[in-house]
Formats: sequence, structure tokens, C-alpha cells
Amino acid sequence: MIKILRFTEYLYLIVALISMYKIWELWETDRQGTYIFIFFAVVSMGMFIFRRNYRRRFEKRKRENKT
Repeated sequence: MIKILRFTEYLYLIVALISMYKIWELWETDRQGTYIFIFFAVVSMGMFIFRRNYRRRFEKRKRENKT
């Protein structure tokens, strides 16, 4: 279970990095088209942070219950 949570964390980070690359690539030519990528980058970074904190709390609770 923990491995799946860690994997999905990094998927959100990859989506954010790809979105930032597309923003950088399209900024000069199609500024209207970059707004959706800005949205994806912000949401993906937020989800990465949220998932990371959630996983850490889950691991901490699991360690505390074992002892």
C-alpha cells in the first residue's frame, strides 16, 4: 500500500514538471493555451504535497500502532 502511495506522489510531480515545460515552451507563441498548463502545474504540485503529507501521517500512525 505504501509503495502505491509513493508512486502516485511522483506521478503528480511528473505531471507538474511536464506542465511547467509546456508553459515554458508555449509562453511566447500561445499565451492563452498556457493557462491550462499553469492550472495543471499548480494542482499537481498541491496534490504532490498533500499526498506526501498524507503518506507520512499514514506511516507514522502505522509505526505507532506496532509499538
